[in-house]
Amino acid sequence: MSELSKDYRQETSMLDFMHPYIQNLVERREWKKLSEFAAIGAIYNYVRDEVRFGYNKDDRMAASQVLKDGYGQCNTKGTLLMALLRAVGIATRFHGFTIYNELQRGAIPNYLFKIAPARIIHSWVEVYHDGRWINLEGYILDKDYLKQVQKQFAEQSDSFSGYAIATKCLSNPEVDWKGKDTYIQSEGIADDFGVFTQPEDFYSVHGSNLSGIKKVMFRYVLRHLINLNVNKIRTNGIPNKKVT
Repeated sequence: MSELSKDYRQETSMLDFMHPYIQNLVERREWKKLSEFAAIGAIYNYVRDEVRFGYNKDDRMAASQVLKDGYGQCNTKGTLLMALLRAVGIATRFHGFTIYNELQRGAIPNYLFKIAPARIIHSWVEVYHDGRWINLEGYILDKDYLKQVQKQFAEQSDSFSGYAIATKCLSNPEVDWKGKDTYIQSEGIADDFGVFTQPEDFYSVHGSNLSGIKKVMFRYVLRHLINLNVNKIRTNGIPNKKVT
């Protein structure tokens, strides 16, 4: 890559990979000793499955805080993924979108769904590997959560939308690192805002999902109710209901 590659590996206020939480994790997992392909896979799997799917207080949290929380959604898990990859010297960038809120129905209970904006800020991570940028989105849902949705809707092996999923193939979505793009919500994309070198660049232009009283309510009350629902699905499965 050109000299521009330095920007894709740099630390920022959100991608704070020199924080002791992140440095200690990288050292314990020995990710720097792996080949680039293996390191991407190991870090990707960690963010996907060991950082559980859930809703944090703000999209613009630093990676170290996401790691401390131990859970996240597309934007916050993406921040952590970018930071961990950069911590081992792998170039990343941010791709911003909105998604239609209907794909979140089920993960967000119906009684709270009216607070969700019609289009929700969404993002995925692009990693530079083998001479090209590769899209990574399949890290959003941990496998334990995904398996419960697949179990309930086993007859819907093709296109599916709901429970934080929008995929062409529910039974076998492209969520595993194989050196190619991974996706789990891409079929629900509404707007494509393009790529950004740093996540801060995107949020300074497009903001986050909620503002005013809704943002306060989400931070202190509503997200906890949503996370209770997500954890219930992960632990006990989904009641016998259909996505409409």
